[in-house]
Amino acid sequence: MSPTRSQAQRDAVTVEIAFAVVTGALLSGLVFLLCAAPALWGPVPASWHGSWVMVAAVLAGAVGALRVVRILWRRGQPSHPGRTSPHS
Repeated sequence: MSPTRSQAQRDAVTVEIAFAVVTGALLSGLVFLLCAAPALWGPVPASWHGSWVMVAAVLAGAVGALRVVRILWRRGQPSHPGRTSPHS
């Protein structure tokens, strides 16, 4: 039988997920702008423009996804070795 979670625990999980998604999206946007800036406003040859932007988009997506996974994975881990997480 699985223990039921209180409303406060469910709200905490919801806030944690929202935090992970929002910070992941912001980080993705920042990485995309930093990586695509040379292609958008700099001296990148026209033949490289599409590829450069595509690589920037893939890298930004990967960094954002990694951020979300890292935050949510860390939430499931105990905060101290030998102790169980009070959130699980």
